Amino acid sequence: MFRRLRKGLGLGFLERAAACHDAEVTVDQDGTSRVMETYLAAAKNSLADRMGITIVEASAERVVGTMPVAGNTQPYGLLHGGASCVLAETLGSLGSALHAGPGRITVGVDISATHHRAASAGQVTGVATLLYGGRTITTHEVVISDGAGRRICTARLTCLLTDRVPGQAPAAGSRPVRRQTPA
Repeated sequence: MFRRLRKGLGLGFLERAAACHDAEVTVDQDGTSRVMETYLAAAKNSLADRMGITIVEASAERVVGTMPVAGNTQPYGLLHGGASCVLAETLGSLGSALHAGPGRITVGVDISATHHRAASAGQVTGVATLLYGGRTITTHEVVISDGAGRRICTARLTCLLTDRVPGQAPAAGSRPVRRQTPA
């Protein structure tokens, strides 16, 4: 996956990613680069890597990735619904991380998926689009299509943005979270 991701991003990736920004959170080109480097390092030997997920395009507002159907099927030879959810969460979580910027952690807290039709061969393409991007929550819609462009799944992913992995110390370079005290 590490090599596939590097190839898929292309030379214009960082420029495209930096050109897109959210009104509440802006990640500069250096920040985008750091988030992607962290993602690429963590993705090696991960579930997404084992499932053959390749990132084609990535920004805070839109992430596109592909996944082969072969090897990700249920016993009837059809794309497993769980595989579609893994693709959706991978793409939405990456978009959430790009929205959050360096030093922040993103974790999926809710996912729902509607499976519209079956896929039995080729590859599927997922497009995660940011629906809401705040300081602590993001929501993405992920549309997964087959090789003919037919929608096979629509998923919705909500991620929590935090400065640390739950149960661990804050990440290096993270921003302190301001908590309001009751009046």
